[in-house]
Amino acid sequence: MSSDELKSLALEILNRGFNQGDLSVIDAYVDPQGVDHQEPPGTLIIPHLKHVITMLHTAFPDLHFEVDDLMAQGDTVAFRATMTGTHQGPLHYGMPGGLPATGRKISVAHMYFIRFVDGKNTDLWHVWDVAGMLRQLGVTPPQRQPA
Repeated sequence: MSSDELKSLALEILNRGFNQGDLSVIDAYVDPQGVDHQEPPGTLIIPHLKHVITMLHTAFPDLHFEVDDLMAQGDTVAFRATMTGTHQGPLHYGMPGGLPATGRKISVAHMYFIRFVDGKNTDLWHVWDVAGMLRQLGVTPPQRQPA
């Protein structure tokens, strides 16, 4: 696939999956044997991505990702995006019982590298500013204890 085709494919996953909440795009464009390199070994990528999309749309019904930079080289697409939304539902992200809705708006930086083979996402590397999101929601991350 050309660089432009790969970029279009990555944007299709982001727009349909994350912006619109259409989980079928994950089945269509993610390899079931694919790897999310930020998750523990053995994590199944398709159920994991569907869980993340559902979790985010539950917490932020107006969830939106805006792509700030987009590039492709070889079989890999890289992009930087800003996630925005209003916290209107429980957020179940590493907190027992979840964080109840706060009504606060968020703007969170994300970065992704997505490798494609035969039109399917086979490898995903990503980082996002979770601590910044929690601060915006009024949650202070626990302080690290000295050794």
